[in-house]
Amino acid sequence: MGGSKSSPFAVVKVGGSLFDLPDLGSRLRKWLAERPAGDLLVVPGGGPAADIVRAFDRLHALGEERAHWLALSALALNARFLASLLPDAVVVRQVQPRAANPLQRKIPILDPYAFAHADDGRPGCLPHGWAVTSDSLAVRAARLAGAAELILLKSVTLPANIDWAEAAERGLVDAYFPKAVEGFSAVRFINFRCWPAV
Repeated sequence: MGGSKSSPFAVVKVGGSLFDLPDLGSRLRKWLAERPAGDLLVVPGGGPAADIVRAFDRLHALGEERAHWLALSALALNARFLASLLPDAVVVRQVQPRAANPLQRKIPILDPYAFAHADDGRPGCLPHGWAVTSDSLAVRAARLAGAAELILLKSVTLPANIDWAEAAERGLVDAYFPKAVEGFSAVRFINFRCWPAV
């Protein structure tokens, strides 16, 4: 990824499995510095916060609807966590196309709860359930923002010659992702644990 002004607008999903990296903040700052700030939107993953909701659902049989919104609330917490690691970041409640982005020098991090709440009921909105996680939410944000690219920062490497259906079966993306990503071909999958931090 080059840092030129012509970089395509991208949605960058930061997987929750990366939240235990002690150098996550510095690593993200270096990686994001390769793009102009106005050329991206960051979407947080679920990680341990979403796992707590999963445990609550197992213990208390919350049901998919309640658990869905509680998990999105956990993602809102994670958006603020990522913002605390990135001094040039700001949490936003909706997606903005690059041309309409007023935050030219800030890194926008999406509040998934606010975004999903506003998007609910619109054509193409995501279903409510554990099949939908931040992976599919990042696709939805990319579509609405008119992004040219979706970049998934993960803790694993995507095997060669694998399609999204098989990736979902292996748990590399969420179960709804193959449907969410239909017609959106510009997806990059990066093992961020292997990305050089120096």
